[in-house]
Amino acid sequence: MGDPGKLRKKFSMPSHPWQKMRIDEEKELNNEYHFKNKRELWKLNSILRNFKRQVKDLVPRRDETAERQKKEFLTKMRNLNLVGSDSILEDVLSLTLKDMCERRLQTLVVRKGLARSMKQARQFIVHGHVAIGEDKITSPSYLVSAKEQSLIRFSNSSDLSDESHPERIPVGTVVHKPEVKEQKPKKEEKKTEPKKEEVKEEKVEEKPETVEKEDKKEEVKEEGKKPEEVKEEIKEQPKEDIKEENKEDKK
Repeated sequence: MGDPGKLRKKFSMPSHPWQKMRIDEEKELNNEYHFKNKRELWKLNSILRNFKRQVKDLVPRRDETAERQKKEFLTKMRNLNLVGSDSILEDVLSLTLKDMCERRLQTLVVRKGLARSMKQARQFIVHGHVAIGEDKITSPSYLVSAKEQSLIRFSNSSDLSDESHPERIPVGTVVHKPEVKEQKPKKEEKKTEPKKEEVKEEKVEEKPETVEKEDKKEEVKEEGKKPEEVKEEIKEQPKEDIKEENKEDKK
């Protein structure tokens, strides 16, 4: 049996990496249902292959255990809402990968109108906003049964449980906002500039101060004469006056 604690792959990869038909189909499904990566799609495809393998094993058998297994398998398919109540075992063979994608929680959140797009639905589920009944489900690939489909809602602890939340308002609806009266801006007081006549009077009053300053400068110049100027004044005196002074000294 092998080690029970060992993790095993839950899916099988494609047998060939370059198959145009398969790649185109996967691309269309990825654009429509917004998978995180190809592994999510391959896991879903592996589950569908297992269902078909079980049908192929049970159809040729006619014993009592096979009949019991057929009934159990059909009830399982009806609970997942993959087949109708009047369907037979062979109807499972006609299921496609798109039918399996429609039973994912991510898809049903959008179908119920709880999200605007597949990308938003995935975000709500991963962040723990979506619950089935009282249980939070954080796996977008969770296969929802027919009984659980009506119990999909936002969890009580989520802000999205409030219907007035902006993310729950459908696109295109007009939201009426309360009218707010616009307050007119206050007019700024204009600065009063002095008239030209007042400015002229101030200039006239300043003139006498400038005259007093000029008089002071002239007095300072006269007091601060140089010694050369004094000598020139002495030379200018007449010689006769000097002679008379000398005679008086001799006497």
